[in-house]
Amino acid sequence: IYSRPRSNYIHPLYGLAGEWMTEDWPVDHPHHRGIYWAWPEVDYLGERGDLHALQRVFACPTGRYRVTDGPVFAEILAESLWRWELAEPMVQEWTRIRAYRRSAAGRCIDLTFYITALKQPVLLARRGTNLYGGLNMRLSAIERQKFVHHTQGKQAWAGAFGVFPGAKEAGGLLIFPHAENPHHPPDWVEYPNLNWIQPPFPAAGVRYELKPGKPLTLRYRLWVWNGEEPPQDVWQAHWNAYHLAVTGGET
Repeated sequence: IYSRPRSNYIHPLYGLAGEWMTEDWPVDHPHHRGIYWAWPEVDYLGERGDLHALQRVFACPTGRYRVTDGPVFAEILAESLWRWELAEPMVQEWTRIRAYRRSAAGRCIDLTFYITALKQPVLLARRGTNLYGGLNMRLSAIERQKFVHHTQGKQAWAGAFGVFPGAKEAGGLLIFPHAENPHHPPDWVEYPNLNWIQPPFPAAGVRYELKPGKPLTLRYRLWVWNGEEPPQDVWQAHWNAYHLAVTGGET
């Protein structure tokens, strides 16, 4: 029942050597789909659906999108409607994916989600309100896999490192949730046996209410890294640069 059509995800995410860093349709959890944003508990009009496992509520692209390109980054801005039982629209979602030109330090990809209930409030929660949900990341099998995460005050970041399939040398994927996200900093969730790490949203024990006309904005930066885990000063520099860029006027 979990092998269902899906959308609103990134796969494959390529490493700097062309390796696939993400997994789609894994045998153990066929609904897992690369880097995807979805919640396992979506409450609407007193009933519960599962956008994560593709039950009752589905994100459906509308065909409204804009693609731009340039010397610094390429970007897609696309609209989806979450539909209850593939019929009634309940939530509007706009997603911006901005991929920057590769540099000596790797490549960064900024994700921004604007999620708004349409007519009635919608509640979002993690599985059991304390497990997984939000920006989900199912990665490829990684040799010498290592997960790291750091939280100190508002500063929070994590990463997955090792040799991804098709690569000869180590690489990694760094994750920076933005400090202006609600319920920041996240309590990191990881399942090493599933090659899974994520900054969950909302906070444990919370059912976040989407209200009509009041969008929820969530921002994250991914950094495709070449090499072993970077030292702390590199993490700090990337975190500072991300927050300076967004504060400087992303529109």
